[in-house]
Amino acid sequence: MDTWLWIAIVAVAALALVAVAAYFWSRQRAGRYRSTYGSEYEDLVGETGSEREARREIDRREQRVRSFDIRPLAPEDASRFSREWTVTQTKFVDEPVDSVARADGLIGEVMTLRGYPLTDFEQQAADLSVDHPDLVRNYRSAHEIAGRSRAGEATTEELRRAMTQYRELFDELLDVDARAGRTAVAERPVSPADGT
Repeated sequence: MDTWLWIAIVAVAALALVAVAAYFWSRQRAGRYRSTYGSEYEDLVGETGSEREARREIDRREQRVRSFDIRPLAPEDASRFSREWTVTQTKFVDEPVDSVARADGLIGEVMTLRGYPLTDFEQQAADLSVDHPDLVRNYRSAHEIAGRSRAGEATTEELRRAMTQYRELFDELLDVDARAGRTAVAERPVSPADGT
């Protein structure tokens, strides 16, 4: 066989190996994003139409959030917010629209005090998705319900769902510093409205 033919065969085989390795590396990388970001990653793939673009967006978010000084709340702030949440949740029975609006505001206040910048809602949700990807879909849903409730278009059941979704995020923001892996405050009064 001619030397050039052997060179061509080896070159084609090498290219095939590189292509297979790149494919498996890409699948592994997608798997990491999928396991870390779950539904947020899947939503981004749907929005962008491409796993590559979804990964780029997540990488941009991670880089942005790394520049923040995210920190746990001081114990006195965590206690104050916990009391405010209890009052807000207790008022839900008589004032569901106002309670949901206040819950939305409390989330923003906690985020700001923890070090997330005050920006438009979509940017806040994107920032939040880096450290709390499993809760950001609920945050978006609750915020959407809060907006519709201000227009008088949300049902009581939707408002109840929004309060539950806000509560899950509120608890995580109040208690856990995801980067340091430590608890800021674990003590929280229990109210009769905890069933929301």
